[in-house]
Amino acid sequence: MTARTRGPEIRSTTILSVRHRGRVVMAGDGQVTVGQTIMKQNARKVRRLYQDRVLAGFAGAAADAFTLFARFEAKLEEHRGNLARAAVELAKEWRMDRVLRRLEALLAVADAESSFIVSGTGDVIEPDDGLVGIGSGGPYALAAARALRAHSTLEAPQIAEEALRIAAGICVYTNDQITVLSL
Repeated sequence: MTARTRGPEIRSTTILSVRHRGRVVMAGDGQVTVGQTIMKQNARKVRRLYQDRVLAGFAGAAADAFTLFARFEAKLEEHRGNLARAAVELAKEWRMDRVLRRLEALLAVADAESSFIVSGTGDVIEPDDGLVGIGSGGPYALAAARALRAHSTLEAPQIAEEALRIAAGICVYTNDQITVLSL
């Protein structure tokens, strides 16, 4: 049995979404790494979608990000901004479509009411605590955000930025060129 041949492993993302005191923010670092080489330091991995009412962040290869953002935005338009419905429909399409199924990625999405992680295996996960961390440094940023939210007076944007800075100090695939978007 032979292993499937693939290109170099691309590690390119730490995305964090924080829901706190009536606000939601999504933040991403800027580093794109191919193999052992940093290829880009200031990539923008978070976006506003659907009339600036939805935030989305992507963990995976850049070309895959463009495809998924476009498909997700089309689902948002189709379902008139209903985030949950759009997320479920994207997950179903992602799982069933032969081309999309090959994407190894995660999508974090949030609006004023809900936050979800969407995967190519058909998962749509709503976190219990309103915090989402995906990508190489996601677990570090998530842990830091939980601690900062519980034990500081920081607001959501500051929690997200500081949590990503903490992740950047731990994860070699995360840097401190941070973009924070809020609703």
